[in-house]
Order: sequence, then structure tokens, then C-alpha cells
Amino acid sequence: MGECPMWSNLNFTHLGFGEVVLLLFLITSVAIAGIVLFEKRSPEKTAAWILALVLLPVFGLVFYLIFGQEYRKTKMFSRRGLKNLGRFRILASRQLRKLQKKELSLPDAAKEKENIVRLLMNNSHSLLTTGNRLKILNNGYKTVNTIFEALEKAVHHIHLEYYIVEDDEVGNRLKDLLIRKSREGVEVRMIVDDVGSWGLSKRFLRELREAGVDIQSFMEVRFPRLTPRVNYRNHRKITIVDGEIGFTGGINFADRYIKGIEKIGPWRDTHLQIEGNAVACLQVIFAADWYFVKKENLKGAGYFKTQPDLKGAAMQISASGPDSDWDSIGQAFFAAITGARKDVFIVTPYLMPPPPILQALKITALGGVNVQILMPEFSDALIPKWCSFSFVEELLEAGVRIFFYQKGFIHSKLLMVDGIFCSIGTTNLDFRSLETNFEINTFIYDAVFTRQLTGYYHADLLNSREIVAAEWKKRSGLSHFKESLAHFVSPMY
Repeated sequence: MGECPMWSNLNFTHLGFGEVVLLLFLITSVAIAGIVLFEKRSPEKTAAWILALVLLPVFGLVFYLIFGQEYRKTKMFSRRGLKNLGRFRILASRQLRKLQKKELSLPDAAKEKENIVRLLMNNSHSLLTTGNRLKILNNGYKTVNTIFEALEKAVHHIHLEYYIVEDDEVGNRLKDLLIRKSREGVEVRMIVDDVGSWGLSKRFLRELREAGVDIQSFMEVRFPRLTPRVNYRNHRKITIVDGEIGFTGGINFADRYIKGIEKIGPWRDTHLQIEGNAVACLQVIFAADWYFVKKENLKGAGYFKTQPDLKGAAMQISASGPDSDWDSIGQAFFAAITGARKDVFIVTPYLMPPPPILQALKITALGGVNVQILMPEFSDALIPKWCSFSFVEELLEAGVRIFFYQKGFIHSKLLMVDGIFCSIGTTNLDFRSLETNFEINTFIYDAVFTRQLTGYYHADLLNSREIVAAEWKKRSGLSHFKESLAHFVSPMY
């Protein structure tokens, strides 16, 4: 077979080492740009990654290889063999069939938001449980001490799953308590995110393990084995005690969640205490993650307890992440916002909504619904701050009211709709939480509880200032420039 004339005329021998390296980078960048196009991501993400590869061929390429690859479609890990998850999926499917046949009796608030109930049953097999006793924990001090009180009473097991545990005063209080409970014969299992809890010392971990605490890191990332797994972090916060009481929300085990941040002020956060059958749903999510890190099935009545269906709130618990078929929490947010009739109140520490959520917020506000967002003016991270600010003007123009919290840093993740539906969880209103991280949220259908949560929201507004469009547009050219740059990277952040 003869040679191709085009290639036979090319001569690479005259190229220097630097030119060869540059050529290889250009070829690789073009190839990856093609891969990004064929992955059929959102246009915003596709454009951002291609621009990064073209304008920053070396940095952009490395950044893409670590942070840019999609794993949702290829499934990061298999849940095959996880028995309890299958059982709960069957129960959720039965509930959905009964709902479709009008055979499932729903509380009034759930009837009003039946589309969300159906959605969560379909996209994440989320069981609807009723009769749950819920308690709002509205600051770090109250949350940590309430969790510690519950841990002290454990007799069978303690299950913890957290993004951040630090080797500081709060972290060591937790460590000492877990060591003591383990020595008393309580089963203690703990999952910490390997990146979020990177600062934990070998001594800290060794003391826990020597006392019988089974602590596992979620998706270990070690140099030089740095892989794209670094991008997919477990942002969930879960505490379960004896299968009877559970906690989730925004607070991790670190001093700053109680003491605040220097030069910014107090840390304002919200957590949720759950008692009732919803705790078993929380346990399923922990069990799935435990199976991933340990390949151990947690089963038996000691872990999954059926409790009397007493008077209380109806709720669903949904988990989302790169192992899910759908962006389940983001879809529920979209449905809740677009289905609002009177008002939508949102609290988020970072405001980088993906295009569907951004459109939902604008269209709902333009349709006459009172849409309000409370976010911090002073942030714990510089790039997310400017990314968040870059969305403010567009939302203001659509009639969304935006408030900047003044009394420190607000880290709560809340959604309240029409006075009858609300959500508390770990999910921020940003690309990373809604599309990339492993997250967990509660979805609550109860007017009394929603009014209580809304009361805390209005109390936070008293420590905030409303942003007026005319005033916002007068900010400096430097601020405009920072926001423009940040807006460009926000889909990749």
C-alpha cells in the first residue's frame, strides 16, 4: 500500500523539543474539545470548557482531566448487591402505583404539591413517610450540642457521614465521644469525605480505629494518584442514632460552624432533627454509601426500624450525585419553583444556578410570584463570591428580590414555597451541588413546619439589606470585570 501524499510531505525532524510538546498539547486539546462536544453537555458548560482549552491549552487541559470528565452516564460505582436499597425502591414503586390509581391517601400539603411527590418517587425512589417529628436547629452551637446529646444515648449503633471533620476543638470532642461509645459496645461507623476532611491527622484516625470505630474515607485522593475522582465529593451530612433519630443539614464538625469566621463574623446555619419513619430513608442513603466504601451490607431490624405513624409531618428524603440516573434534587427545586403560586423563599451561601433553575426563578418572578433569595454579602471563598454576584443583576431585572446577609456568614440551604412546602439539606444553589456532588435533601409537606422555618427566614432578613437594581448597576468597573471573569468559570466551578 502506498503512503498518503499529505503525510509523506510532512517532516517533523526540524521541530525542537518545545515545539513538539506544544504540538502534542494542541492535538490533545483539540481531541478533548471534540470529546466535550460529543458528550452533549449543556451549551454553557461545553462553551466554557472549549474556551478554557483554547485560551489556556496547558492549564485548561490539566484542569479538564482532573475536574471536567462526566461520570453520571458511566456510573461511578455499582450498587448491585445492596439489598436494602432494592427493598426501598420496591416500596417506592408501590407507593407510586397507588398514587397513580388514587389509592394513596395524602396529607393536604402533599396533595397541593403532588407533582413533587410523584417526581421524587420517579427520579430517586424517595418514599413518602408521614408522622415525622421534626425540629429546626438554627445555629451551630445548638446543632452540635443536640447531636452530641443524641450520640450519648446510643445503645446499638452510631452512623455518621460528613464532608468536613476537622482536628480542632469540636472535632476532638466528637472523636472522644465516639471512642467512649465504641468501648461501651456501640457499633460506630463513620464516613468522611477524603478532600473535605483532608486535614485529619494520622493520629486522629489511628485513635478512632484503635478504639473500634470503623472510619472510612470517601473516594481517596492521593498524590501522585490524583484522578478525576477528586472532582466528585461527598457533601452529605448525616447522623443516625440507633435507627430512631437522624440529623441532616448544613453543619459539619469544625470550630468555625460554632465560632464563626475571623473578619466576617458569626456562622449562621440550619440543621434538621428527624424522628419517625423518615429515619429509615436516611439510613438507606448511609447504607448505600457504606456499601461503596466498605462493601458491607447493613441489614436487620436493628438498623431499619418501623416506628408508629404518629401525628407529624409528611416528607421525602432524596439523594443525588454522579451515581444517580437524574439530577433529582435539582429537578425537585425546579418543580417547586415553577409550581409556586404565591411565594418562593430561598437561602443559599452560593448563588450559581444552572440554566434550568435560573430560568425557573426568572419566569416565576415575571409571572407575579414573590421570589426572594437570601445570600451572604461576605463569603468564606473568593471565587464563589464573585460567581454568585455575577447572577444578581440578571435576577433583579426579572423581579427577583435579593437580600445580602450582614451579620456574619449565612450557610443555610433552604427552600420554602407557598407556606406549605419546604426543603432543608446540604445542597447549595450552584452547579457543583446540583450537578456534581453527592448531596442529600429533605422535602417536607407541612404548613405548620413551613411557617416555623419561614419565621426564621424573616428573622434573618432583619439582619440583611435588600439589593436595589439601580444601586447595583452603579458598582465599580473592577467589580463588573471580576464578576464577568467569575461568570465564565461558574459552570466549571
